[in-house]
Amino acid sequence: MNENCVGWAARDASGFLSPYNFSRRDPAPDDVSLRITHCGVCYADVLWTRNKLGDSKYPLVPGHEIVGVVKEIGSNVSGFKAGDHVGVGTYVNTCRDCEYCDAKLECYCFKGLTFTFNAIDVDGTITKGGYSSHIVVHERYCYKIPDNYPLASAAPLLCAGITVYSPMIRHKMNQPGKSLGVVGLGGLGHMAVKFGKAFGLNVTVFSTSKSKKDQALKVLGADKFILSSDKEEMESVARSLDFIIDTASGDHPFDEYLSLLKTAGTMALVGFPSAIKIHPVSLNMGMKTISGSTTGGTKETQEMLDFCAAHQIFPMTEVIPIQYINEALERMTKNDVQYRFVIDIENSLM
Repeated sequence: MNENCVGWAARDASGFLSPYNFSRRDPAPDDVSLRITHCGVCYADVLWTRNKLGDSKYPLVPGHEIVGVVKEIGSNVSGFKAGDHVGVGTYVNTCRDCEYCDAKLECYCFKGLTFTFNAIDVDGTITKGGYSSHIVVHERYCYKIPDNYPLASAAPLLCAGITVYSPMIRHKMNQPGKSLGVVGLGGLGHMAVKFGKAFGLNVTVFSTSKSKKDQALKVLGADKFILSSDKEEMESVARSLDFIIDTASGDHPFDEYLSLLKTAGTMALVGFPSAIKIHPVSLNMGMKTISGSTTGGTKETQEMLDFCAAHQIFPMTEVIPIQYINEALERMTKNDVQYRFVIDIENSLM
């Protein structure tokens, strides 16, 4: 516990972030120490800095879409070397012993995850995230970022990207010709559109904001845009979709979306509305499924990073200095970002 780390932390439930110095542990034999170059900004950063879930441990250093360059490795580490480009996502430890860890689905670890910030680390300290100069993480929870992939673009893949990629792969929505509906066009939704088009799907975007139509069709390449508040537009795509990925966290009706699925279609929920209300007839009469999903395991996260590099899939980002983070978090609460803030740690923190 001797290497000084520079970061930005919230001290209380106001969520206001300011400079903060703390210590990181020395790398253990299985650890990778990386110099952070960029960190994506996720809505989770708002929730925990402002204690919206009631369990925030201050001072709190947020950030779980972390990318950087390996500066040091432990004596047992074989998968990484100094100078490698690496990423760290939403968790930094699991039990490594349960059936889900064995299946490389560590995000569903039976004994629970150690989140990248605001959790209890192996040494008893509170984990501190990527709004900081460096981080030390067990090699299992680090990902190789292909050399030809820009680090700033890789950051949002480690939460927003994998959160939509994982259920798409699980439900076999990487088969050309299938039809995908994407509910909500934010950080997660825009990545679902990009993956859908890369997989050869017919993609329909659903949004409450008519202003997003041009972006959806002309910039992201979606095939259709439906204003979800327009009953006629919604009815025009009834029973036409194989799969819906619902990224909306605000409360919204579910029966209307289930009616858009074909027989035996599936709706995957990755957002966190306060409740889900469904009439049984919406599910039963069409043999439909509603499925939940969080982030992804280590195997599919690495596969997604490699897929994005191979197919030149890049999130749309607004790169900011750390000094702008309080304004960025405020803008994020108002959905005023296209589509992910990324903090340029290496050029602004020091």
